[in-house]
Amino acid sequence: MSDPRVELQPLLLRSEDAARVLGVSRSTVFDLIRSGRLRSVKIGHLRRVSATALADFVARLDAA
Repeated sequence: MSDPRVELQPLLLRSEDAARVLGVSRSTVFDLIRSGRLRSVKIGHLRRVSATALADFVARLDAA
């Protein structure tokens, strides 16, 4: 039985949400995806960015 007070965090984010998390514009997120710097997945015609991909992207920025 699950606890109704537990709030699940999304595993996949829309580009708008990924942009908000990164503090950049939606178009910047799409540029990062196009350039291969930010991993994403396609589900049907929708493009989503995983929380892991965001964390990996930021970690690579810190390492540079």
